[in-house]
Amino acid sequence: MITTKLSRLMIHIGLIFFGIIWIYPFIWMIFSSLKTNREFLTSGTSLFPETPQWGNYYRAWETANFSGYFVNTVIFTISTVLIVIFLSSLTGYALGRIDFPGRKTILIIVVAIMFIPKGYTIIPLFKIISFMGLQDSLLGMIVAESSGAHVLFILMFASFFANIPKELEEAAEMDGAGFLTVFTKVMLPLSMPIVATTAIMQFIWTWSSFLVPLVLSISRPEIRTLAVGMQSFVGTYATDFSGMAAGATIALLPVMIIFIIMQRYFIEGIAGAVKN
Repeated sequence: MITTKLSRLMIHIGLIFFGIIWIYPFIWMIFSSLKTNREFLTSGTSLFPETPQWGNYYRAWETANFSGYFVNTVIFTISTVLIVIFLSSLTGYALGRIDFPGRKTILIIVVAIMFIPKGYTIIPLFKIISFMGLQDSLLGMIVAESSGAHVLFILMFASFFANIPKELEEAAEMDGAGFLTVFTKVMLPLSMPIVATTAIMQFIWTWSSFLVPLVLSISRPEIRTLAVGMQSFVGTYATDFSGMAAGATIALLPVMIIFIIMQRYFIEGIAGAVKN
């Protein structure tokens, strides 16, 4: 009994130790955001600043236009998440519930797309957005980011929908419900754990997305997102490291808060997808 308690205690101590190592870079970034540039470069791994420089946050928010980038990022992220949830759930429903010719071929193609690096598709994606007349616009960035096959989410929805009893659909169809009505009123509400997981993961990915917003905002810096806006601190001859740390803290805190609040739904969604 004592040996079991001691082993558990050692495991907990080890996990706490590795947890501190894991989060130390983020803690260091927060404290570094309160240092001067001289302190940032000379203090090494020490945390506490000599005098907290709260002006770094003002400089990031106002001078570097993070206030505008923040609004752009919120619009960009929420819009992309909603579109991805709709498209992934609808595609997963079709692949998981409907047996049609070529279904297995489409599944193979969807899975194969997973292995194509996003950087390889940026040029054709840019050409398509330009052809649509959406270049240099926030709408174009949203369309580009939400496009493509979101393979993981599609497979999660397909797996979940495939294991729902057909009697639910049949009962709704007997009441006169059509395809979309069955999907929106019956199936989608049942898949809320998967929806929550998709929302959390896509939120994190989109919030920190760099390549698509960078390419599609080159001519209009005012529509940049926070990830791209970090370049504001890099000059030709100097870099504002403390301002960059403040900007990075502003950019990362919303993601951490959302994940902490929604982590229960994330775990339930993953567990549900694996179980199904």
